[in-house]
Amino acid sequence: MGNSIGKSKKAKIMKIDGEIFKVKTPTTSNDVVKDYPNHVLLDSQAVKHFGLRAKPLEPNQELKPRKIYFLVDLPKIDKPEEDKTSSLHRRVRSSGIRNMNAKDRLELLMLSKRSVSDISLVKPPPNLGLDGPMRVKMRLPKAQLEKLMEESNDRSEVAEKIMSLYMGNNNGGVGGGGGDVAEHDGVSRQTRKPRGE
Repeated sequence: MGNSIGKSKKAKIMKIDGEIFKVKTPTTSNDVVKDYPNHVLLDSQAVKHFGLRAKPLEPNQELKPRKIYFLVDLPKIDKPEEDKTSSLHRRVRSSGIRNMNAKDRLELLMLSKRSVSDISLVKPPPNLGLDGPMRVKMRLPKAQLEKLMEESNDRSEVAEKIMSLYMGNNNGGVGGGGGDVAEHDGVSRQTRKPRGE
């Protein structure tokens, strides 16, 4: 009678609004995103395992049948030339993502990407920490502090040596204002603005 079971040769693409459309395979990710400027395709399994760290598919990568892909609009972040060395680091916990369905994962991913782009577009003031007093917190090993006290005649000389130690380890610069922490030669320093300013 002609009953047959056939496997689907289509890949599912899910948009951010939850709309799903199917494309026949074999096709490449570039064929899908050419109609959607500034969009990229993400593999649903990569989003499940890596969360925000999921990498977009390459333009010439072929889509596999019976798999779900996310069509996402990623914001372009223009970094100033002086900020190329400092990047925004985030710790991602993807353990909660594993138990979500595809639509919830996509929604969570877009909210996270948006919040990262919003944070990275805000620039700190250029004179942060240079317009007033700074509170410096240093952790010296006990032996090093005792050595400084033995070598010095009075308290002001100890304070002067501690400041020169801080300035020497900090390459002569003033630390940032957001609670920067640095460690050098067993000495860890934390700089921040005093409270109430």
